[in-house]
Amino acid sequence: MSTTNKLKILNDPIYGFITIPNSVIFDLIQHKYFQRLRRISQMGLSYLVYPGAHHTRFHHALGCMHLMRKAIQVLRFKDIEITVEEEEALLIAILLHDIGHGPFSHAMERSIVNGVNHEHISLLFMERLNKEFNGSLTLAIQVFKGEYHRKFMNQLISGQLDMDRTDYLKRDSFYTGVSEGNINSERIITMIDVYNDELVVEEKGIYSVEKFLVARRLMYWQVYLHKTSLVAEQLIIRVLKRAKELVEEGKQLDASRALSFFLYHKIDLASFDDKALDIFSRLDDYDVISALKEWQYDDDFVLSHLCKMILNRDLLKIKLKKKPVSKEKLLKKLQLVQQKYQLTEEEATYFVFEGEVSNQAYHSDKQNIFIKMKSGKVVDVIKASDQLNLKALSKPVTKYFICYPKE
Repeated sequence: MSTTNKLKILNDPIYGFITIPNSVIFDLIQHKYFQRLRRISQMGLSYLVYPGAHHTRFHHALGCMHLMRKAIQVLRFKDIEITVEEEEALLIAILLHDIGHGPFSHAMERSIVNGVNHEHISLLFMERLNKEFNGSLTLAIQVFKGEYHRKFMNQLISGQLDMDRTDYLKRDSFYTGVSEGNINSERIITMIDVYNDELVVEEKGIYSVEKFLVARRLMYWQVYLHKTSLVAEQLIIRVLKRAKELVEEGKQLDASRALSFFLYHKIDLASFDDKALDIFSRLDDYDVISALKEWQYDDDFVLSHLCKMILNRDLLKIKLKKKPVSKEKLLKKLQLVQQKYQLTEEEATYFVFEGEVSNQAYHSDKQNIFIKMKSGKVVDVIKASDQLNLKALSKPVTKYFICYPKE
């Protein structure tokens, strides 16, 4: 009888070799819910700006697990007791923290499902897997939800200096080639400690934390909120909205079974049941891309043009401003598009629209990053830092955008 070797070693371009610590983790990685993450892009349509940004949520989740193992080793070395059960819970929780992401990051949340975010779906997946794995995920779910009595454990998964951010900044920086985001994750993890059940950073690690926060600010403006990425995501949201609208009017649109389910049914928080979860587990980027390729030939002007724009990277023009766009300017652009393409006002809003984006590298009002001084005193990183710009990083910067056809 052949048995599978479950102690595999994976080669990661960022950290080198990553080992899978036990058979439960191996079986979770092998599960079809987790394997789906191979087909979910980590950065949505950012590859339209940075051609190398084709890495997946699968990459990212494994990287997070690797960093969590490092963090546990460091904390144990500093005499923080973490049991074998707690270790497994932390590894499972961080491995599955993004399992609920839909195609192209947040595009689906804002178009064909109402009020169902990826965090909620991640939790549903974890609860489903917990039944399949005979309760092995119970503690991981408690930690993930912040219900476990050891607060620092949840901070390692979902805080301002968590393993999620520590991986995605370094990974996204690597795949985009944007060196400003390259943080020293190993140095940061080596400097962490626990004080009064809170995650803290030793004083000598303060410069690594400062670099982390600056990198986060720069990556948001340069990569995540890059104007071309912004307009591309807005277009894919509008493609799905238009498809849903046409289907509700009685039109038949060809799409995969999984995508069709969400187009032809009204799905919200209350109706996102076991059946919806099953079908969601079969939905990935490929469903949406194949739909775009099909819908570009549809006789609906709005749908076909939006699809062609994404597929051919012939996007709308986008302008970022420091002040909100005036209603007069927006109306003028709308009227031009209406006249040129003989569209209704509602149809024209698919091509002319405005919005806003905000960037705040550090939230000083929630789950602060604390520095443990040599004196034993614990202070917020802003007070501990001699960098004047750290206080500025805690203030949100909002920019406003307007999108319209180039011609």
